[in-house]
Amino acid sequence: MQIESASLSFKNPSHWRRTRWLLLVILAILPRLAHAQGGPPFLTDDPETPGNQHWEINYGFIGDRNPGQGAYQVPDFDLNYGLGDRIQLKYELPIAIAETRTSTPTPATIAPPNSIATGLGESLLGVKWRFYEHHPHDPYLHNRFGTGLSKVFGHPSEERAPAGGEEPRVDFSLGTYPQLSLNNPTHSVARGVVDPGPNFFLPIEVNSRLGPLRMDAEVGYNFGNRNLQQGWSRGLLVGHEFSDSTEAYLELHDDQDATRLDGQPKQRETTLGLGGRQTLNRRKTLVLLLMGGRSFQTITTQNSQPSWVAYVGLQMLLGPHDHQP
Repeated sequence: MQIESASLSFKNPSHWRRTRWLLLVILAILPRLAHAQGGPPFLTDDPETPGNQHWEINYGFIGDRNPGQGAYQVPDFDLNYGLGDRIQLKYELPIAIAETRTSTPTPATIAPPNSIATGLGESLLGVKWRFYEHHPHDPYLHNRFGTGLSKVFGHPSEERAPAGGEEPRVDFSLGTYPQLSLNNPTHSVARGVVDPGPNFFLPIEVNSRLGPLRMDAEVGYNFGNRNLQQGWSRGLLVGHEFSDSTEAYLELHDDQDATRLDGQPKQRETTLGLGGRQTLNRRKTLVLLLMGGRSFQTITTQNSQPSWVAYVGLQMLLGPHDHQP
């Protein structure tokens, strides 16, 4: 998403006073950091959502390069809003760069050989729903399914609070995260910056705890279109939360074409990465996001196995304070 930035005019006292009050209001509503596993900076996502009326804003620089091509988002703007306890609304838009270093263009590389093209990326719309969650010592079926929308309408939470009023700890959850990629009314497709849309992605996501380890798994299908291959996307995250400020994960992620396009061979991208998050302030509302990795398979100019993938960014968490009993 393109953000129009307005410079502050310090020569105008009334403008500065309004700006100062706006900053104070924003700081007043900053929430506590919610535990996060999948999602930025990782390729694999999870069933976790920001929480009712909470915002999660990710601002990142992303790269994916192999001997023949490179794809970069500089930056990628990812806006997420919690609708109730279990639903997340998403809008994502990058400024994209497509680098081509192949001798012959292919359907996946519309841009001419040895070129760099820049433009507006695809708009990505998504709705995440964590339809099942289980707390330790609770029954596995009774009152475990839900939408979490009760808080939206001012009703008490659907979740049973443990004794003492502490936040319920979820040890297993399931969710889905349908997402639709749409081309914007620019020349990005014609110039080879982005793939031709639309494309619908439908995943199932799992989150669980096993002793000190946190694990996420995601399996989804890209439905493609007549100009874009269909394909599977799979991911696994395993890691540990060292504190409420520091977490690190190892990620295995695999994208594989399920169909061919114009007789071209199916492509596959399998990466092994290491990444994590580190909060940067006392309120735990500003988080550093880092991830790096590469393919552990043979990398050639004929396949799409990446020489490296990377994510560097910041996450901002905004929303009302949780009310303590």
